Amino acid sequence: MRYAYYPGCSLHSTSREYDLSVRAVCGRLGIELAEIPNWVCCGATPAHVSMHLLAIALPVKNLWAARGMNGRQVLTCCAACYSRLKAANQEMIEDEETRNEINQLLGIDYRGEVRVRHLLEVLLEDVGLESLRNQASKKMEGLSVASYYGCLLVRPPKVMQFDDPEQPHSMDDLLKAVGAKTIDWPYNIECCGASLSLTRTEIVLRLCRDILADAKARGAECIAVACPLCQSNLDLRQREAEKAYGVTFDMPILYFTQIIGLALGAGIRELGLNRHMVNPVPLVKSKGLL
Repeated sequence: MRYAYYPGCSLHSTSREYDLSVRAVCGRLGIELAEIPNWVCCGATPAHVSMHLLAIALPVKNLWAARGMNGRQVLTCCAACYSRLKAANQEMIEDEETRNEINQLLGIDYRGEVRVRHLLEVLLEDVGLESLRNQASKKMEGLSVASYYGCLLVRPPKVMQFDDPEQPHSMDDLLKAVGAKTIDWPYNIECCGASLSLTRTEIVLRLCRDILADAKARGAECIAVACPLCQSNLDLRQREAEKAYGVTFDMPILYFTQIIGLALGAGIRELGLNRHMVNPVPLVKSKGLL
């Protein structure tokens, strides 16, 4: 299985542990990642509210480069990248005026023919739960996880066309396949505050407090995420939230690939587990997962 890989800015910088764990998991499952050469930022969350053409042109530039690799499938892991690539692709398919303008701007002829997929999709549809279950050398039994999808991964449904927008289960299904116990909770698609972390930190602290408190109250020992910004807010801002509200969570925030990677036999540094603010290693060791 070979895919054009779009890591995006976060996985090459602040969320390096996500990229490490993605490569560790894919390598063990026979998924070949061919990184798109000279890729550029997808525009993330700000571009589409500042300049419409730029918000389409940036993702399309990457999709066109992937097409040039004789690829018809792009795999990405960041929820924001996934959202922007899919939104741009859909517009290039459905809006002729925008398509002509973008193609003229970039000097290309792209019509949305590259399929954008998240690693969650690839693991579910191309690898399969049974195959993942069979390849897991260590079962995550005893580990209670809250799967946090956030607000971008499965919405808006017309664009994403992946999982249930109100009751997603893809991440839960994968984690259960490697033996983890996932909890049922209402905060799994709530917003963490996203980039307000930089401009309205108090809002992010409140939102993260609510998410962390409910997960802990329902018995979660860690939270699994698929978004670098969600991970950053819940992990990096966790101590601030504890101080602001006089509570203690001590809740590790792991990428779902790190949990699957443990099940496949990968180690701490290979998965970037040593790079978190809330140290997950004590929890992992207490469960005998190393």
